[in-house]
Amino acid sequence: MKNETDAKARRLAGIIKSYGQVTLAFSGGVDSSFLLFEAQRILGSGNVLAVTVSSALHPVTEIREAALIARHIGAEQLVLPLDLLAVAEVAENSADRCYHCKRVIFKALTAVADRYQLTTVVDGTNADDAGDHRPGLRALQEFAISSPLLEAGLGKAEIRQLAKEAGLPNWSKPAAPCLATRFSTGTRLTKRVLEKVTAAESTLRDLRLEGNLRVRVHGNLVRIEADPFVMGDLVEMREKITSRLKALGFKYITLDLEGYRTGSMQNLDLLTD
Repeated sequence: MKNETDAKARRLAGIIKSYGQVTLAFSGGVDSSFLLFEAQRILGSGNVLAVTVSSALHPVTEIREAALIARHIGAEQLVLPLDLLAVAEVAENSADRCYHCKRVIFKALTAVADRYQLTTVVDGTNADDAGDHRPGLRALQEFAISSPLLEAGLGKAEIRQLAKEAGLPNWSKPAAPCLATRFSTGTRLTKRVLEKVTAAESTLRDLRLEGNLRVRVHGNLVRIEADPFVMGDLVEMREKITSRLKALGFKYITLDLEGYRTGSMQNLDLLTD
């Protein structure tokens, strides 16, 4: 397994070297962080620009953490503000929201790449992502975005191991998809409701709960998804959690016994009082 991962890492290095210079879609997650580390190591300063999108769909804490990782790596970073809620399909949280969102993002990144003359745009899509339902991948193809981790055949677990070996402090960081995934398809997204769910998840993190955590919103009911190993902690702190989330305006606070899983908000009916 280790030999296979190392072979893929060498393949990745060759792919990155072939670009010469890159503009990198940088979220601060483990995938884009490892890709940025490798691009900076192989191509050097002046040939790599990390671009982090800032929008209502991205918690401010994620933007700050991305800046810290870019600084740790020593890479130049540009924070790019985008009004993604101005896109009707995004604000409506339509079934193909991710596609329309990625179109706006990668159109903007392509413009940045042209301005800085770093015209190869890359992102952190990995080999595991290819098997998921990800409408946004179509936008990558339309804008000719390169995905070197995917091309090298590296999956999430392998990337985490390589990131750990590289000394990246966020190698074990849980995935942090955009805030729209906390709402069922067709739920209108506003800055207010996005800030509300951000505050709810921050409340759980402030209680030092680790692993994957999601606050899924169904009207005035929230459904907490978590890894099984923290469910006991959630139950023990139920009164504190309930009090804090109700203070944010939620009426019903529930714990999903199936635990954390991706895509659980797809095709769900909206629950209301």
